[in-house]
Amino acid sequence: MKTILIVEDNIDIHNYIKEVLEKERYKVLDSYSGTEALMVLEKEKVDLILLDLMLPGLNGEEIIKKVKDIPIIVLSAKISPEDKVNALLSGANDYLTKPFSTEELLARIQVQFRMDKDRTNHKNEKLAYKQMVINQEDHTVCIGESPIYLTKTEYAIMKQLLLNPKQVVTKSKLLECISQDTLDCDENSLKVHISNIRKKIRQVTEEEYIESVWGIGFKLYD
Repeated sequence: MKTILIVEDNIDIHNYIKEVLEKERYKVLDSYSGTEALMVLEKEKVDLILLDLMLPGLNGEEIIKKVKDIPIIVLSAKISPEDKVNALLSGANDYLTKPFSTEELLARIQVQFRMDKDRTNHKNEKLAYKQMVINQEDHTVCIGESPIYLTKTEYAIMKQLLLNPKQVVTKSKLLECISQDTLDCDENSLKVHISNIRKKIRQVTEEEYIESVWGIGFKLYD
């Protein structure tokens, strides 16, 4: 049984969501403030959080930044694109504006659980190209017997290239993909990160691994 934490201070909305979830056989945990939500998370195993942004105590934006490795769906009356973008870039997985339909809420929850299952199924897989091996379980990178020490952003970039070994990964697509792992990258800094990866690879091998495709993006050398 999946456990969902509702973080919502409006009692009517809170009780409505709880009733809907319990009918779908989810285990529901309650919190009515950001501070209370953190206390619940310290004691309970939670599979997904439904989070309002306008909360007493710690607000929803602060909760998003503090929570790691738990999918978060924001449920908010804030409808501006800026609010949505800020929440998603801070770490929220989805954003649903109030009022919302029961069907859409349940569908978005199911999507998050399906994505979480996919991440779990693939997180232990190793990626390999030539002599390079990326272990997705412990985020280590080796060429032969030699470890390559990459930053979080460098690791995210290299992982995406190995996931697409026969393709040119455009700069925009690369940035979109690695945003799942890190926010510490934009188009202006991408070249710098690529350069740093190349330098670290050259410390253990003369073989080139990353090829620039002018005006488009990057790919692995054939």
